[in-house]
Amino acid sequence: MKRRLFLLTGAALALTACASSGPTLGADGKPLPKVYKIRPGDVSEIEFRLLDSVNTLRGAKSLTPLSFDASLNAAAATHSRDMSVQNRPWHFGSDGSSPLVRVQRAGFTGRLVGELISETYETEIETLSAWMAQPDTRAVIMDPAARSIGFAWYQEPNGKIWWTLVTGA
Repeated sequence: MKRRLFLLTGAALALTACASSGPTLGADGKPLPKVYKIRPGDVSEIEFRLLDSVNTLRGAKSLTPLSFDASLNAAAATHSRDMSVQNRPWHFGSDGSSPLVRVQRAGFTGRLVGELISETYETEIETLSAWMAQPDTRAVIMDPAARSIGFAWYQEPNGKIWWTLVTGA
C-alpha cells in the first residue's frame, strides 16, 4: 500500500513539473504583454522611482539632477490623456498644440528642452529603458541644460498606458 502511494505521489509530482509555467503566447507565437496595472496609491511611488532612475543615469555622467516641476507635470498629464483620446502617440495635441504651447499653457516659464512619449503596457522603468536605448530620446533625458522634469501617464481600462516625460531648463 505504501509503495503504491509512493509511486502515485511520484507520478503526480512528475506531471506537475512538466506543466508549462512560461508566458502565455499570442497567435503570432510571441508572449502576450503582461498588463502593468497602476493603482491610485502607486502614483508617488511611480513618479519618484522614475525620477530616481533618471537622476541615477544623469549622475553617472556627472550631470545635474532634475527635480519635478508642477507645471511640467500638469502638461505631461494633459498630453497623456489627450493621446489616449486621439488613440495615437504623437507630439501634437488634439487642438494642434505643440509641446511648447502645452508647457506654456500649464504655466512653465522656463525653456522647454524636450518631450518623450510612449504607448505601451510596460512599466515606467521599462519605458525609460526603451527611451535610453535610442539616441534621440536619450538626448532629451541626458541634456546637460535640463533642470526640471514633468512626468505623467494615463492608463486606459484595458491596461494600455500613455506615458509623457517633459524636460525643461
